[in-house]
Amino acid sequence: MTTPACYACAQEARFDTLPPRERVAFDQHWRVAHALNTGLPGWLVLLPRRHVTAVHDLTDTEAASLGTWQVKLSRALRGVTGCVKTYVVQFAEAEGFAHVHFHIVPRTADLPPEHRGPGVFRMLQLPEQQQVTADQADHLSRSLRAHLHD
Repeated sequence: MTTPACYACAQEARFDTLPPRERVAFDQHWRVAHALNTGLPGWLVLLPRRHVTAVHDLTDTEAASLGTWQVKLSRALRGVTGCVKTYVVQFAEAEGFAHVHFHIVPRTADLPPEHRGPGVFRMLQLPEQQQVTADQADHLSRSLRAHLHD
């Protein structure tokens, strides 16, 4: 079901035509996309494929696979980016982005201290010339997909 003004639902409605960065991996319940407007390569977003605005509204089936997805994506990010750990965060508060989504963020060894922990969200506020390009996100998404299927 598509909900007006919901970016995730709008993307889901055109699932078959999405670029690699918008469908890194998926199953019947979840879709993985590379984050928009980030300066951090590999910042992923894990989204339920149906419209949900609160974690408590996930079905038992969706909830059962959530942890597995988070761990699989963290392992793939480690394998592809060499990150030392991943952050897993869920807020879903921004206008147009109330659809539940989990940020799976690679924390690299060289990430400056001011961008560690909650400061990592500053990496979503960088000027466009410092952001990961669509081509870079597509390339990284293909690498992650291949790693997930190994």
